[in-house]
Amino acid sequence: MAYQGQTIENPFTGQSLHFLTTARQTGGAALVLQSSWRGRGAEPPAHCHPAQEELFEVLQGQLTVRLDGELRRLRAGDQLRIGPGQVHSMWNEEAERATARWVTRPALRTEELLETTFSLAQAGLVGASGAPGLLQASVLLPAYDREFRLARPPRWVQRLVFGLLRPVARLIGLKATYSTGPALPEAVAAAGA
Repeated sequence: MAYQGQTIENPFTGQSLHFLTTARQTGGAALVLQSSWRGRGAEPPAHCHPAQEELFEVLQGQLTVRLDGELRRLRAGDQLRIGPGQVHSMWNEEAERATARWVTRPALRTEELLETTFSLAQAGLVGASGAPGLLQASVLLPAYDREFRLARPPRWVQRLVFGLLRPVARLIGLKATYSTGPALPEAVAAAGA
């Protein structure tokens, strides 16, 4: 579980997260982060958070957001609320680093999801985009269904594919939660991205 003051980084995407206030400190009401994106980043997959809202305040630089298909550019001082279920992606396409204060309400298991995906990236067990491979995703994404859903492919396709792959993923030792720190199990390394 994350702790106040902890910083984690995804070496593939160049995004770092600094935990300002953890879910434990707010009784699960919120998670407060300071997120920083390196320049010239690629647009991540469109997604939504079905049971959470996100609030962003840009502190430095500029962020590009695709929200419900509409492209927006946020500069220092700008704020944005993303409601539950709103499809979006956010990245820094400018040369300079961008930083934002990021609040997720309620926190749910967002800390675990972030720690797991960043741990996989730090171990080099993700693709070039920084996302876990299909086998890992088959156990990861269903476990965090209230916190994160990909917008594409259609949900029924995701359920079918993940349902077929999940037994294989579990058989080779993949799981939905990994924490930063200790090395990941060999089965995870063997499965690769």
